[in-house]
Amino acid sequence: MPANLTAQYYDAEKKYKAAQTNRERLQALKQMLAMIPKHKGTDKLQGDIKRKIARLKEDIQHGGKGSKQHFRYHVEKEGLPQFVLVGPPNVGKSQLLANLTNAHPEIANYPFTTRIYQPGITSYLNFHLQMVDLPAISANYMEFWIPDIIKRADGLLLIIVLSTDDPLEQLETTVQILKDNRINLTSQEIKVDPYQPDIYLKTMIVGNKSDHPLAPDNWEVLQELYEIEFMMCPIAAKTGANLNEFKKNCIKLLNLIRVYSKPPGKVHSTEKPFIFKKGCTLADFTKAVHHVFSKKLKYARVWGATKFNGQKVNRNYVLTDEDIIELHL
Repeated sequence: MPANLTAQYYDAEKKYKAAQTNRERLQALKQMLAMIPKHKGTDKLQGDIKRKIARLKEDIQHGGKGSKQHFRYHVEKEGLPQFVLVGPPNVGKSQLLANLTNAHPEIANYPFTTRIYQPGITSYLNFHLQMVDLPAISANYMEFWIPDIIKRADGLLLIIVLSTDDPLEQLETTVQILKDNRINLTSQEIKVDPYQPDIYLKTMIVGNKSDHPLAPDNWEVLQELYEIEFMMCPIAAKTGANLNEFKKNCIKLLNLIRVYSKPPGKVHSTEKPFIFKKGCTLADFTKAVHHVFSKKLKYARVWGATKFNGQKVNRNYVLTDEDIIELHL
């Protein structure tokens, strides 16, 4: 059963994603719950909203009693691909987050300004991506909970600054710190033994302050050493230079595609596609829409580049970018 979410629901959802405090998030979630159509097609979504409301109430209650601030060391993905911004102090991670998203992290010219994770959402060509700014890591200090958050992410953006004499040292030190925490960086798809604690995380090297006089020579050296092994992208976070190319590379790094849901007899919405990795199937799509479709799907129709309009497909159909899918129970 399609969810048929209303415009008022999506307005409340936008407020939730733009909220900067737990109280603002709680108010937006309550509005989402009030505006969501009440039927079987939204049961799972209603349950998710109620769980978020309960967690926020608990967090607000802990903070309101004068106790130590209460953090859950887990960043909810909100159904989106999640990238973590990782790097040494003062490389511009918070500035990048501020320019990419509606988040408002503290930005200052001194080390370890960021003390807790800060998520935000960025968009490009209807791809919606979650960016999470993390506190800086160095050989001298790293918050104990950072590796755990990194390991749960879909992709890692290793930020270094090109305006200094030591970008190579920044990069190599950061890579070693992560490796010491059993986080290995790669640009390839690697199958990992589930019984081993090590993980391999798809990574892009991002060189910030590409507009600095030292940047061209520094970037050339880094490319010579790492371009074969990693995807790389120079940016200027403060001015916004090359950020569209940066976002395009994030999509390419994870091999992402957009898939749209079409209610039977209605026009599909292009505002909020489902995001999948290449190779996912119709079975994966049904699970993302609602567990009822996963269990009781009779058939589906697809409008896309590889099929004629409205062609019936089975659960093994491999999704392609910008497919429009109509599910039938």
